[in-house]
Amino acid sequence: MSEAPSARGAEVGRRIGVGLMYGLWRPRVLGAWRVPATGPAILAINHSHNLDGPMVMGVAPRPTHFLIKKEAFVGPLDPFLTGIGQLKVDRDTTDRTAITRALGVLDDGGVLGIFPEGTRGEGDFAALRAGLAYFAVRSGAPVVPVAVLGSSERRGRLLKGLPPLRSRIDVVFGDPFEAGDGSGRRTRKALDEATLRIQKQLTLHLENARRLTGR
Repeated sequence: MSEAPSARGAEVGRRIGVGLMYGLWRPRVLGAWRVPATGPAILAINHSHNLDGPMVMGVAPRPTHFLIKKEAFVGPLDPFLTGIGQLKVDRDTTDRTAITRALGVLDDGGVLGIFPEGTRGEGDFAALRAGLAYFAVRSGAPVVPVAVLGSSERRGRLLKGLPPLRSRIDVVFGDPFEAGDGSGRRTRKALDEATLRIQKQLTLHLENARRLTGR
């Protein structure tokens, strides 16, 4: 049995994220109260910039364990990311260890962070992988849509590849919803239906977030 990621480590990661994100940028957080205060939850985040994960880690009201591609775990980042409760995943195969550990987070009543698009792109939820549906249907945990806006609009002069320092980045949390149909079925058809349900909800949330923030 693989060791569960550290809940205490995730709280340390959250505190580091708070200091860095609020110190370097000006996050505007809307709807954080929608994240369930207790019990398992899955944050489903759009992904247009590498900053999106650390930003959500720093502004979310609860410590979050993110599924992060194994390529990010290089050099000193490997023990650091593991130490703050993050999950290494091999996206090129069915990573049983990562799946078991992620389900363990939810079984323990923790928060799992997922970029359902699988890789950085337009950040518009146009292409969803089935992984999010599997975790949501298997665990029964509610999915909370999260839109990060402003991280990829323009680049800073001091830190190339990052948004300008002290620029505003909006993080909008949506209403939690159940991905499954309530039957508990985990067939391929049920997961496909759940993926479509998730995509509809996430796309709707992103449209609302853009309207709300004017971005």
